[in-house]
Amino acid sequence: MATLNKFEDIKAWQKARFFCNEVFIICNETSLSKDYKLRDQINGSGGSIMDNISEGFGRGGNPEFIQFLEISHASACESQSQLYRVADRKYIEENKFQELYNLVEEIKRMTLALIKYLSKSPMTGPKYKWRQK
Repeated sequence: MATLNKFEDIKAWQKARFFCNEVFIICNETSLSKDYKLRDQINGSGGSIMDNISEGFGRGGNPEFIQFLEISHASACESQSQLYRVADRKYIEENKFQELYNLVEEIKRMTLALIKYLSKSPMTGPKYKWRQK
């Protein structure tokens, strides 16, 4: 795996950002705009996917990064559940539901792959280097 110099380099974060933008469009261009609680929930969980990837990256150590990736994964699962409610209430068509659900599924796979990679890495991150001496 290539060295990641900034969180914007992480493909899962890039895809999560795209998902957030898609959710924002739906929130503003459909009747979901008036379903305040669901609108705020899916907007929040979608943002949590990308935000936890970036926050974990910024923590400076693999153990904390993994912890935040796990939170990001859980937020992705939450977003998928909320997508069902959005579709069941007819705010989006089936094809849009499937597109977004599959996108989140891909983000989840990428997040789990990154967790697996980091778990096997002997590097703990720069945050922990001074503690090893």
